[in-house]
Amino acid sequence: MGWGLATITNAQPVPTEEIGTVDVVPERYQLGQELYLENCARCHSGIPPAVLPTQTWQRVIQDSQHYGVTIKPLIDPARLIVWQYLQVFSRSQLKEEEIPYRISESRYFKALHPQVKLPRPLELSSCAGCHIGANEYNFRKLSAEWQ
Repeated sequence: MGWGLATITNAQPVPTEEIGTVDVVPERYQLGQELYLENCARCHSGIPPAVLPTQTWQRVIQDSQHYGVTIKPLIDPARLIVWQYLQVFSRSQLKEEEIPYRISESRYFKALHPQVKLPRPLELSSCAGCHIGANEYNFRKLSAEWQ
């Protein structure tokens, strides 16, 4: 479908090695991504928004209790800019599902990692084992085992 759309619009596809992140981020959301990485990835690997549902992100960016650590939540306008980025690039949780607070509980994370034997407990630092570019927010760059 993407190829067809690119053909129709005469758009040139962007090589995946140039994208780095999972999604191409339009210019209007790039500041949100930069603020997200600046504020979140300085303490741990930044994870792509698609890994967690929108409802989880909404809680995470407003909560001062962050996985056992007290943090100072973002304040507006930065919070709103980050929220727009996260909202656009994450997915909605089904109404009957419990909102996951950990990536290992997210059905999106599980769907993105089929047939991958994940370590227990799963920690953000575990990502770099397979995604060797995770520290640079590049989840397309995989270890030789997964290429």
